[in-house]
Amino acid sequence: MNYRNPKLLKLAKDAPCMNCGIMDDTIVAAHSNQLRDAKGVGIKSHDYRISYLCSMCHARIDNGKELSREERIELWEDAHRKTIGYLFTSGHLKVDNGK
Repeated sequence: MNYRNPKLLKLAKDAPCMNCGIMDDTIVAAHSNQLRDAKGVGIKSHDYRISYLCSMCHARIDNGKELSREERIELWEDAHRKTIGYLFTSGHLKVDNGK
């Protein structure tokens, strides 16, 4: 069963694109489409395997013919790391250390 969190996905609307930096109304939580993330036909990867991307970067990274598979993976992974960093630095994700 894949982890789902609609609130985490909705946070994309107020975030910049983690690839190009643009802030517009096309930013979405783009799921990983890498095989290691157990993605399959009609099955999205876990909601924690997302990158906040604008529609142009999402299309380029998912299906861009000018990029190799390795380049697309590297761009997506970089945007994913930036997304997780953004979620923590913006205060959307916090770790409760029990104190």
